[in-house]
Amino acid sequence: MNQFPTAPGVPSLGYYIPELYAKELLVEFYISTVLAAIANTEYEGQIKEQGDTVVVRTLPSMQIRKYVKGMNLQYDHLQPSGVKLLIDKGLYYGVQLPKIDVVQSDVAFVSKWAAHASQELKIEVDRDCLSRLPAAAHPKNAGDAAGKISSSIDLGKAGTPVTLSNSNILGKILEAVQCLAEQNIDTSNPGKIWAVIPAWVATRIATSKLSDASVSGDGVSMLRNGRLGVIGNATLYQSNNIQPDANGCYHIVVGHKDCYTFASQLTENETLKNQNDFGDLMRGLQVYGDNVMKPEGIVDLYVTPGALTNI
Repeated sequence: MNQFPTAPGVPSLGYYIPELYAKELLVEFYISTVLAAIANTEYEGQIKEQGDTVVVRTLPSMQIRKYVKGMNLQYDHLQPSGVKLLIDKGLYYGVQLPKIDVVQSDVAFVSKWAAHASQELKIEVDRDCLSRLPAAAHPKNAGDAAGKISSSIDLGKAGTPVTLSNSNILGKILEAVQCLAEQNIDTSNPGKIWAVIPAWVATRIATSKLSDASVSGDGVSMLRNGRLGVIGNATLYQSNNIQPDANGCYHIVVGHKDCYTFASQLTENETLKNQNDFGDLMRGLQVYGDNVMKPEGIVDLYVTPGALTNI
């Protein structure tokens, strides 16, 4: 019973005052999911259930030789290969829909719950994949002596992470992109190169000296998938799924979209009769898999937050 405040000595009439519920449910603020933006998803339509395997064909290597006029030419037998994308992971949800609640509710909550569940599944898939991605980076794309050619780029490692501040953040992202370039990864297309960062890194970028000159973004895409802008042809995506490790440090992954493949599908989303009560049961199943097809296209920048400085 809700009672409007009254002055001392004024008696309550004892009438029941009903609680009024808003017709519109509170808007759920879902964590931005980024996998669809950073991974190659062209094989997604080929999966139907957990356990499926998709073979992704890769181009064979060719040997390039010097030519001298009149020489006998040599010919190689090319061996096309394939990398398997195994759909070996699955997540599900299941909720009860009591008949009395569905009938008496003034909100059509069933459809809203289903939409909410699909978003929650996406978030868990994102979190899982992003947590495993740093370990797939090429050895020359990580550590304190990174760079296939230069071997002089400090990307941080366990025990000695890079301390990121607003004075060095841009340079470190550019060095991560340099590691891709030294691996002969095409870094000319901002639509292919990406970096996934936590919110505090976005703050360091926004307060850096070169932020206005080096970063460009648009609010529409930020609402869709966390897209912030571009640095050194790397499109930045902000995600709260980039979580600190046990040491309070973070793995910022920079990569090329064609080097990382992901596939996911909501294979089941159904309602069935509840055998133990009046009403229904609602459940859904999401299956997915991911694979780094080319480790040369993944960079691991291991960092710890540095203090903001006045610049």
